[in-house]
This record gives sequence, C-alpha cells and structure tokens, in this order.
Amino acid sequence: MASSNPGNHKIIASLALAALSATLFIVGSGQALAPDGQVACFPAKEITAQETRLEEPLDPAQRALVDYLSRRFLIATQATQQVVGVAYRAARQVGLDPLLVLAVISVESRFNPIAESGMGAKGLMQIIPKYHRAKLLEHGGDEAVLDPESNILVGTRILQEYVYRTGTLEAGLQFYNGANRDESAQYAQKVLAERQRLEQVVRAAFPRQRAAAPAANHPGG
Repeated sequence: MASSNPGNHKIIASLALAALSATLFIVGSGQALAPDGQVACFPAKEITAQETRLEEPLDPAQRALVDYLSRRFLIATQATQQVVGVAYRAARQVGLDPLLVLAVISVESRFNPIAESGMGAKGLMQIIPKYHRAKLLEHGGDEAVLDPESNILVGTRILQEYVYRTGTLEAGLQFYNGANRDESAQYAQKVLAERQRLEQVVRAAFPRQRAAAPAANHPGG
C-alpha cells in the first residue's frame, strides 16, 4: 500500500511505540486459520472507528492484570496497558470474556505485537491476513495486522465468530487455532488454563470481590 495512505502512519507510529516500550518479546506459534465454510451464525456488531479508538481508564482489576503481565512477559507497563485496555473493549463489543482474549494473546504471541509464524500468522492474536482481508480492510488493510489495537479488534471478532459457529467455547478455540480435528483439544485446554491463571490474578488482588471479567457470552460454554 502507498506510503501516503494515512492508515500507514498510524500503524508505523503504533509499531514504533511497541518496539521502544517492549523489553522482550517471544514469538508465539498459534494461528488463526481460515474457515472452511460460512462464518458465524451471529455476526459481530458493526463498530465505528470512533468507538474503537475511544480510550478508557483502566479499572483496578485491569491494573492488576497489567502489573502481572508486564512482569511475566517482561513488557513495559505502557505497552501492556494498551493491550489490556483494547482487549477489554474488544471483548465487550462482541460479547466475549476479556480474560479469554488476553489468554489467547498470551498463548498465541506472548504479547509480541510483531510475532510471525511459519504459516504467516501475524501479530498479537496471530492472524493470517489473506484469510481475513475484509476485516483488516476496515482498519486500513493488511498492514493493520501489525497494529496492536487493530489486531486485537479483528482477532476478537474472528474468535467470536468461530465460537458461535461451532457452538462451544472449546470447539471455537480449536477452530481458531486450526486444530478442530484434535479430539484432545490441547490448544483449547491451554488457553483455558491461561485464562484461569489470569482470573486468579484478579481474585488475589481483590479477594472480596468477584473477578472483573464477566462469563463469556456464548452457547454451550
């Protein structure tokens, strides 16, 4: 895409911030593969650009997650705050559990915004651009896959569609990873175990309160 495209400047700026603020990133191995039929019986709601860019202050539970994730993955606090904040907004927009979205990011890329797999999956939620061009086009095109915010927004919509299409959270996670034929559901179990760790972080910080993340809004979960 031509360098005069305004979307490119946003992406470059976002990548520069992530590169400067991150102390260490380790490439993940997961991937969001293309569906082999019609996607999602319940399409994600259309979100305007203004809605997706709205910044909200982090609540205490989110700040506890930022502290934990920043230490665990050796990422600067500012970069971690961006990821956590966008994950919560994206999850609310499509009716998923924000801790689930953060768990997928942990497993897929270990919070490396420029991670890339051998299969061509890219970014925090390891999206393969050629399979999801329509969604990426809403955020400026294929290059948006490396913009942390756009990657999370698109990846969360993909996950939501797969969960509703398959009918269960476990099956949706397996489909997201391209491992829907794995009867042992190893990928789904790994993500759900990570989600449980994140919930424990929130509960440890606020022992008298319920975890801030709502239960995932999906069938069969």
